[in-house]
Amino acid sequence: QVQLVESGGRLVQAGDSLRLSCVDSGRTLSRNGMGWFRQAPGLEREFVAAISWNGGTTYLADSAKGRFTISRDNNSVYLQMNSLRPEDTAVYYCAAKLYGSSWFNTVDYHYWGQGTQVTVSS
Repeated sequence: QVQLVESGGRLVQAGDSLRLSCVDSGRTLSRNGMGWFRQAPGLEREFVAAISWNGGTTYLADSAKGRFTISRDNNSVYLQMNSLRPEDTAVYYCAAKLYGSSWFNTVDYHYWGQGTQVTVSS
């Protein structure tokens, strides 16, 4: 059974770094693409980053390029976030996709974690 559990979110100051982790406790997604999305209050959930099953291909939203890095090992996916800004404040969600060639929309993913709150103060 797929169970995605995020961790690492907390309150930080602008310019700080954070590393988010997502563990697949069901140990079933080692050959699936994974992604990170975020949702700020009153806004739609938006794509942040994604990584292919073997880590060979990664995708980053324009807002994340140059600051965020996505990586993975067998049962976990990570989001390293540097130079954080107040506009990065959101609940960050880990997601897994079972199939499909699209990576950037919520409908492309089939499993979701519960989210972890990241708050960046100015």
